[in-house]
Amino acid sequence: MKKSNLVFVGLVMAACVFFAACKRDANTIRIGGIFPLSGNVAVYGIEARNGILLAIDEINASGGIDGKNFELIFEDDEGNPEKSVNAYNKLTTRNKAKIIIGSLTSGCTIAITSKAQAQKVVLVAPAATAEAVTDAGDFIFRACFIDPFQGTVGGIFSANELGAKQAAVLYDNGNDYSVGLKDNFIAAFRQQGGTIVANESYMTGDVDFNAQITKIKAANPDLVYLPDYYNTVALIAKQLRAQGINTPIVGADGWDGLTENAGDEVLNGYYSNHYAADSTDPKVQNFVKSYQAKFGTIPVSFAALGYDSMYLIRDAIAAAGSLDSTAVKNALVNIKGSYVTGNLSFDERHNPVKSAVIVEIVKQDNKLTTVYKATVDPL
Repeated sequence: MKKSNLVFVGLVMAACVFFAACKRDANTIRIGGIFPLSGNVAVYGIEARNGILLAIDEINASGGIDGKNFELIFEDDEGNPEKSVNAYNKLTTRNKAKIIIGSLTSGCTIAITSKAQAQKVVLVAPAATAEAVTDAGDFIFRACFIDPFQGTVGGIFSANELGAKQAAVLYDNGNDYSVGLKDNFIAAFRQQGGTIVANESYMTGDVDFNAQITKIKAANPDLVYLPDYYNTVALIAKQLRAQGINTPIVGADGWDGLTENAGDEVLNGYYSNHYAADSTDPKVQNFVKSYQAKFGTIPVSFAALGYDSMYLIRDAIAAAGSLDSTAVKNALVNIKGSYVTGNLSFDERHNPVKSAVIVEIVKQDNKLTTVYKATVDPL
């Protein structure tokens, strides 16, 4: 074959690839995702991504939106705010994403909210509970309740359901999530007539908590509030029990994943969460069954929140009748519906108004698991 013919064939093939890609682009709605898929809180990101992928499978199987299928394009931020910014920049420049789900932790999400607001990118945070997350503006939403509500739930539950009178608090002074929960727990517990007998802190990355625990033991509390992520909670719980503190331990949604990463030291543990997998709600049970069939495990709350985030976006796009980010943002504001993590609507700061559940860590069939304990509604 002559060289000129080879060039012609090459051009034709390139054109075919180009037009095929254009056709695919025209029939695909790409959603950006930023998750910690490696690092200390990888279980959060993996579960959230899996929940989103399950939702996309279901939405696409039902015809998508106007015949267009969804696709998730995601980046791993390793739970590091600087890497969250890098991931955001990649998604918005290389992939032209105008709707992003992520990130998972509050610090990582806050690192990108101002950029999203300035660029009119709709950002839906599945699990970033710090109050400041939505401060950047009206393009920022979240699918989870916020820390003030979670901390308040913990304080009310500890006093009223567990009957605690004297509580100790042990928290990470370098983590906004932990500090916010601690502050609101203390306020609510005191409002219920309880007394804080010890208020101890540590820094992110610490692994030896025995000095603080010694002070807590001397204060003789009948409950310890421990607002942190599952990996740190596992370390602290072991050291608490080793010093003979066998009181209930109470925490928040950062404990999700603890049953796979700890031992019997976390029994007599309770935490506020976004849903309970053993709920009898048909919507929850259908989600749990589908997730187990696809991924082989019972989904934790981050999977449910990722799943709901994707359905919120689907519902907003359908209501807007457009992929324009401003139109989608305006439609999200008016969403009111029933989702896996509860009946949901948004307040004026784009925080969802929804219930919280309390789950208890128990042992069944020689394995740690969680069971539904109580529901706390918005005040």
